[in-house]
Amino acid sequence: METYEPGPLADVRAEQAIDGRWTLVFVRAFPHPPARVWRALTAPADLGEWAPYTADRDLATLGPATLTMIDGDERSDIAVEVTEVDPERSLTYTWGADVLRWDLAPTGDGSRLTLHHTLADPSWIAQVAAGWHICLDVADHLMGENPIGPIRGDAARAYGWESLRDAYATKLDVEER
Repeated sequence: METYEPGPLADVRAEQAIDGRWTLVFVRAFPHPPARVWRALTAPADLGEWAPYTADRDLATLGPATLTMIDGDERSDIAVEVTEVDPERSLTYTWGADVLRWDLAPTGDGSRLTLHHTLADPSWIAQVAAGWHICLDVADHLMGENPIGPIRGDAARAYGWESLRDAYATKLDVEER
């Protein structure tokens, strides 16, 4: 695997959701067109190269799917429901008790991705931000045709996850878990 160092902190904020839960809003710019970012978000082969899970089907269609969480040799299936698909613009699905909404917008030099991750347990917000930070750095390498392979689960600790968690806790003004 190519040497990986986390990039600068993303533009993030925490918002209270209508139901009393909290939403991490994580914004990341990519030098890739929306079509390429969309494929990274929905195609099982791409997801397997950067996300904390693999998918049993393309997520670009509505309906049930299974995401398999991966942490080293451990695998855990999670039933999800894709509830919104607007190709190259927006994708929403459940993830256990959480909800993920990915919004894409073209920019002059690529795309802006905004992830709204609504958490069942808001005390995890800094950890979630750190995890998505690493995953999306890896996705950027993949989309740039310079894949470094997935960094997920406990293995992320060797790549600065704890420092990212602490930095996001400070930036979001939340307690570390």
